[in-house]
Amino acid sequence: MALAALALEAIPVERIASRIHMIRSQKVMLDSDLAELYDVLTKNLNLAVRRNKRRFPEDFMFQLTADEAETLRLQTATSNASRGGRRYAPYVFTEQGVAMLSSVLKGNRAADVNVMIMRTFVRLRYALATNEELARKVEQHDREIGVLFATVKKLLAPPVVKKNPIGFQVQH
Repeated sequence: MALAALALEAIPVERIASRIHMIRSQKVMLDSDLAELYDVLTKNLNLAVRRNKRRFPEDFMFQLTADEAETLRLQTATSNASRGGRRYAPYVFTEQGVAMLSSVLKGNRAADVNVMIMRTFVRLRYALATNEELARKVEQHDREIGVLFATVKKLLAPPVVKKNPIGFQVQH
């Protein structure tokens, strides 16, 4: 048990976080990345999922389209099918799908890795919320500074002096 805990400590949160992608406006993880973290073959992970299809509705797991898979392949620099890479579009799992994997994959490592992944999702959600709040505060601050600069500009502007016209003026 102590050896398994040491192996899991070797998986830094950054390693998990770097494998979370935004696809279809959702944070997801690839089946191959999850298989690596769980220390199982990707085909075995997908087989376990197929055997428990009812546990993985469309909002828990979905297969990428060919375009999405190609875009992701270019972003992550993985090989294409003609060079021995994947021959089908990968499956991706949302946070709920990753949580459901713990009921499909058995063993202590699966449970421990699942806890680490869930904690990473929570940290990312917290960081995102913190950044959104910070962005709102900066935007409010910028508006206040804009008002302040406009007021100072008006105060520093020279007063408008009405001059008497030079020369003969005809009054109507």
